[in-house]
Amino acid sequence: MVDITHKNTTLRTAVAQAIVKVSKPETITAIENNTVPKGNVFAMSKAAGLLGVKRTPDILPDCHPLPIEYAGVEYKINGLEITVLFTVKTIYKTGVEVEAMHGASVVALNMYDMLKPIDKGIEIHTIKLLNKKGGKSDYKDAFRKDLTAAVVVCSDTISAGHKKDKAGKAIIEKLKSCDVSIKEYVIIPDEVKDIQEKIKTYQEQAIDMVIYTGGTGLSGRDVTPEAIIPLLHRRIPGIEEAIRNYGQKRMPFAMLSRSVAGTIGDTLVLALPGSTNGAKESMDAIFPAVLHSFRILKGARHD
Repeated sequence: MVDITHKNTTLRTAVAQAIVKVSKPETITAIENNTVPKGNVFAMSKAAGLLGVKRTPDILPDCHPLPIEYAGVEYKINGLEITVLFTVKTIYKTGVEVEAMHGASVVALNMYDMLKPIDKGIEIHTIKLLNKKGGKSDYKDAFRKDLTAAVVVCSDTISAGHKKDKAGKAIIEKLKSCDVSIKEYVIIPDEVKDIQEKIKTYQEQAIDMVIYTGGTGLSGRDVTPEAIIPLLHRRIPGIEEAIRNYGQKRMPFAMLSRSVAGTIGDTLVLALPGSTNGAKESMDAIFPAVLHSFRILKGARHD
C-alpha cells in the first residue's frame, strides 16, 4: 500500500456514475411501478451499494481502509437508460474515488441481478469518476509561483562544523516542490543577535518567507523564539497549532517544541524544530496551504 502517513486529514468527496441500460420500456415501467418480482429495485440496489462501498478495501488489495462518513445514491431515468450517481465523503488522508466507483458498480450490478428475470438485454455502461474534491490537485494552481524564501539553520554544533545540516536541506526540498525560490541558505550559531540580524536583513530585502530551523526546544541555548517573537508584528497561532498537532500524532515529544509563526510587515516568519524529522514534518503539516497567506499579504501588490 502507498504510504500516506505524511498526509494531512481533509474533507474528501467523490462522485461516480454507472449507467444501466434496459432493452424495453416495460422494464422501466416495472421499476417505476415497483412490480419487479425480486422487489424494489432502487431501494435494494441502494442498500447493496451502501454495503459494498464499505467493503472496498476487502476487495481491492492496495486500497486503504478508511471511514465512510457519507454515502448517497441517486437515480436518473432517461429513456431506456438509468444513471446511477454515487457520492462518498470522508475526512481522511486519502481520497474516495475508488470507493465511489465501487459503490456505483455494486448498485448497477444489483440492478442487473434484479432485472434479469424480466429483461435479458440489460447492459452496464460507463462506470467512471465524475468529480472529486479535497486532494492536493484542488490547490495546485491556487498559490503564487513568484515567492521567495531564506532558510536559516540555528545551531552551534553545525555552525562550528561538528555536524552536517539535514533539517535545512529538508526544508529547501519542500520549498522547491512548492515552486518557492530559495534566495539564501545560511547556518548561524544560537545567538539572539545573529538570529535577529538575519530576519531584519531579509525583511528589508522583501523576501517573502524566512524559515528558521533549530533553537525551538527547551535547552538553555534554544533561543530562536525569544529572538524572533519581539520582532513580529503579528503571531499566527493557527500555523503553530497545526505544526504541533501534526507532529504530536507522529511522536509524543512534539508537544515540547516551541515552533513560532508570524509576520513582519508582509514577510512570513517561521521557526521550526531543528531535528530533521521535526523540520520535515512541520513543513508537511503546513505546506502548501500556508502559501495562501500571500494572497492576502502581498496579493494586491503583485497581482
